[in-house]
Amino acid sequence: MSNILKDKLWLVFILITVCTWGVWGAFSDLQMDRAGIPETVVYILWALTMVPCAIVALIINKGKLLHDWKSALLGCTVGLLGAGGQLVLFKALAIGPAYIIFPFISMSPVIVITLAAVFLKEKATKWQIAGIIVALAAILLLSIQTGGDDSPVSGWLWIVLAVLVLLAWGIQGFFMKFANNSMDAESIFVWMAISGLVLIPVAWFMSDGATTFFAGEEVWSKSLGCFGIQILNSIGALTLVYAYRYGKAVIVSPMEGLSPMVTVLLSLIILSVIPTPLQIAGICCAAFAMYALSK
Repeated sequence: MSNILKDKLWLVFILITVCTWGVWGAFSDLQMDRAGIPETVVYILWALTMVPCAIVALIINKGKLLHDWKSALLGCTVGLLGAGGQLVLFKALAIGPAYIIFPFISMSPVIVITLAAVFLKEKATKWQIAGIIVALAAILLLSIQTGGDDSPVSGWLWIVLAVLVLLAWGIQGFFMKFANNSMDAESIFVWMAISGLVLIPVAWFMSDGATTFFAGEEVWSKSLGCFGIQILNSIGALTLVYAYRYGKAVIVSPMEGLSPMVTVLLSLIILSVIPTPLQIAGICCAAFAMYALSK
C-alpha cells in the first residue's frame, strides 16, 4: 500500500461513517414516529446489530481478539462510554428540551480535540485548524432544532444528564484513538459490541416501553425494519474505529460530527423536507470543513 493511499485511509473510513450515519439519521426518527418504537427498544436492536459487524471485524482480523486485561479495559471503556451515553441521553430527552440538548451534546468534538492535543500532542495544519473551527460551527448549525418540542421540562436534572452525555461521547473519542495506539481496531470494536450487549438489561428496565412493544402487534416486522436501519449505525461505528486508527483525533472527530449534513440532504431529496436557513448555512460550512480537513 502506497504511503499516499495509507495517509488518506482515514478519510475513506470517516466518509463511510458520515454517509451511513447520515442515512441512519434520516430514517431512524421517521421510523420511530411511524412505527411507534420506543427509544429503549431502538437501543436494544442497535446493540444486536453490533453482533454481525463484530463478526465481520473478527473475520477481517482472522479470528484474533486481544483479550488481555489492558485491551479488554480500553475496549470496554470505549464501548461503555458510547452506549452508556446513549442511555443517559434517552433519560435526558424524557425530562428536558431536545432543542437545547442536541446542540449542546453536538459539541463533544471540542472535548476530543482538547484531550488529543493535550495528551496525545496532536497538531493540525493551518487548513485543518480552519476546517475544525468551521466544522464545529456546522455541527452546531445542523443540530439546532426549533419548535415542535414537547418534552416536559422538570428541574435541572436534564442539564446534568446532558453534561454527562457530552463528557461521555467526548472522552469516548479520545479513548478510541488512545486504544488504537496499542491494539487493533477490530478488537476495539468487538469489545464495544460486548459492552453494548451488556447494557441491554439496563435499557429494558429503564421504562415499560420495551415490554409493551414486544407484547404488541407486528412486533417482528417492526423489529426487522428497525434492525435494518440500526445496522447502518453499527457499520458507521466500525469504520469510525478504523478512521481513528489511521487519522488524527483532532481531524476525525469534527468530521464525524458532520453526518447531519447527509441527513438534511436526504430529507430534502427523498422526504421533501425543506431545510431551515440555519441548516443551509450548516451544509455550506460542512462542505468547506470537509475540504479543509482533508488537505
